[in-house]
Amino acid sequence: MAGKTKGPAGTVGKLLDAYGTTYSDEAGITLRDTPQPLYRLLVLSLLLSARISSGIAVSAARALADAGLRSPRAMADATWQQRVDALGEGGYRRYDERTATQLGDGAELLLERYHGDLRRLRDETSGDRAELRRLLQQMPGIGPVGADIFLREVQDVWPEAAPYLDEKARQGAGKVGLPKDTKKLAALAGDDPARFAAALVRVALDRHPQLT
Repeated sequence: MAGKTKGPAGTVGKLLDAYGTTYSDEAGITLRDTPQPLYRLLVLSLLLSARISSGIAVSAARALADAGLRSPRAMADATWQQRVDALGEGGYRRYDERTATQLGDGAELLLERYHGDLRRLRDETSGDRAELRRLLQQMPGIGPVGADIFLREVQDVWPEAAPYLDEKARQGAGKVGLPKDTKKLAALAGDDPARFAAALVRVALDRHPQLT
């Protein structure tokens, strides 16, 4: 019987087995290069960037979707109280009032500036990742952390963003003995960079990571 793969490739395999679920998948978002899933990812990125557990953020993203708030138009047309109630249903209570305002303001801005389609934002950048990150941060509630989350998750459907391995992903790499150098790490991402980046982030956040 052949032995298990060793070295960095073996570590990557174990990493993906143990931690390789994207936050989009966990939130029930089937990510495609179309307006609605991209918007749902933007909302999820906003929720995940707050100082709250990822489980609660994912639950809140699901609750917003279950309430029908899956598009910028639906989010903008909802009342502030409807957004607060949906966030509360998902357990997102600590920042619910502020976040409800940010979601409404962000939806309005997205509709006004990009006709509700984040692909228009991407097209303005000509594929420049730094510019993508900058424009994302013009959305209410999306700061550097939120922009990084969005770009890590979107890179499978926006190849111009790949490989996107930010500081949090590189922290995870160092934790499991993978190279922290971006170019060396990118070479290990394979054909599924979003899943690889998510696994690195999850292991960075795990106080007691175990790869078996």
